[in-house]
Amino acid sequence: MLFVAGILIFIVSVIFAMLGLGGGMLYVPIFNWLGFGLKDVVIPLGLLLNGLNTLIALIPYGRKHLVDWKGGLPMAISALILSPIGAMAAPYVPNHLLLILFSLMVLVAAVRTLWIANKADVETTMSVTKRTVIGVIVAGLAGFLGGMLGIGGGFIISPLLMWIGYKTKQAAATTAYIVTFSSFSGFFGHMTHMAIQPSLLITTVIAVVIASLAGSTFMANKAKPQWVKWFYGILLILVAFKMLWPLVF
Repeated sequence: MLFVAGILIFIVSVIFAMLGLGGGMLYVPIFNWLGFGLKDVVIPLGLLLNGLNTLIALIPYGRKHLVDWKGGLPMAISALILSPIGAMAAPYVPNHLLLILFSLMVLVAAVRTLWIANKADVETTMSVTKRTVIGVIVAGLAGFLGGMLGIGGGFIISPLLMWIGYKTKQAAATTAYIVTFSSFSGFFGHMTHMAIQPSLLITTVIAVVIASLAGSTFMANKAKPQWVKWFYGILLILVAFKMLWPLVF
C-alpha cells in the first residue's frame, strides 16, 4: 500500500509541479481509492502535500524570475485567510456531497484548460487595480473551496492568472506561490481531526519533494506550455468521470 501510494504520488507531483498546482486534485482521489478516511486522512494529507509541492516548486521558478511576488501577494493573503474557514466547514458536509463537489470542480478545471490549450499567451494585462480586486475575490473563493476539498485551489487561480494576462509559465509559478499559502493554512484548519500514519506521511513527503523539484525544473527550462495544458486537461477529465461514475450511477 505504501509503495503504491509513493509511486502514484511521485508521478502526480511531477506533472502538477509543472503547472504550479500542487497535485491535490489527484492526491485526494488517489488516497480515497486506496481506502483512507476522507476527512481524517485524505483531505488534510492532500493539503499538506499540495503545499509542500508548490513550496518546493518555487525554488526553480524563483531562480528563473517567473514568480510575481508583489502582484500575487494580495491573492495569497486572501486565500490564506479563507482556506482554514473552508477546512473547518468540511466536517459538517457529508462525504458523498464533498466527493461530488470535488469531481465537478475537477471537471470544470479540465474543460477550462482544454479550451485555452492552443490559444496564444495573452500579450497585455488588466490595470493593476482591476487585476488586484478580481484576483483577491477569486483567490479567496479558491482558498475556501481548496481548504474544504483538500486541493489548495490552484485549479481556479491558474486559469484566472492566464485570463488577466500572465504568460503560461508565469501563471504556473505565481499560482504555486499563492497555493502554498492556501494549502498550508487549510492543512492547519484540519489538524484537529486528522489521523495520518507516520509511515504514510514520510513516504509521500519524500516522493513529493523529489518529484516537485524535477517537474518544476523541467517546466521552467524545457516544457512546452501547450503540451502541458493538453496533458493536464485530459488527465483531469478522466479523474472526474472516474470519481463521478460510482457516485451518480
